[in-house]
Amino acid sequence: MTDVLALADLSDEQLREVYAAPRRPWTRVLFVATVDGATQGADGLSKSISNDADQRVFQTLRDLADVIVVGAGTVREEAYEPNPKPLVVVSRSGRVPESLQAGDLSQVFLATGSDAEAMDQARELLGDRVLVLGKEGPELSQLRDALVGRGFTDLLCEGGPSLAGDLWAQGLADELALTVVPRIVGGEHRRPVQGADSDVELRLASLLTAGDTLVQRWVVA
Repeated sequence: MTDVLALADLSDEQLREVYAAPRRPWTRVLFVATVDGATQGADGLSKSISNDADQRVFQTLRDLADVIVVGAGTVREEAYEPNPKPLVVVSRSGRVPESLQAGDLSQVFLATGSDAEAMDQARELLGDRVLVLGKEGPELSQLRDALVGRGFTDLLCEGGPSLAGDLWAQGLADELALTVVPRIVGGEHRRPVQGADSDVELRLASLLTAGDTLVQRWVVA
């Protein structure tokens, strides 16, 4: 049985050890969700259900990662901005989200397909950081290989649920880092995995508590 530890009892270094990738390359999928499985609050944003415990783990996993991978829809909805960590936007259209264009694009990559309608704009903004990995959209296995080839071997996927669903369905995800907050929101909200069917057996690698918040680390069995 997995030991249950209090998040507050762990130093930052100990928390990093809890989440250290057991091998490379390693692809981690990260979500926060309510008890009823919603990954967003009534405002449609994950920020509104996140809490201090979730944010601490979120920042730790960003620090550990070599690169952040996220769907273009999530970038737009959550108004991502450029940060020092390399960020790969997965997009069928090839459009670079406006919130990213407001800052330094030197660490921003875009993964898309050769049929992307906004290819010219993307290349004008990002140059050789546009990764053309397929035709109608980016092939995720090619994306992983391309990132590993650039030295990015600890990959953190921050969603959205459809991108996560594709990773699980294609056997490309190694871990689900899931924070469950003590809330119910009801309604029709996204789950941590949507879209393509998958059947992946997981094992609980760690369980941390922060009050009634459960910080779970699940790895492929």
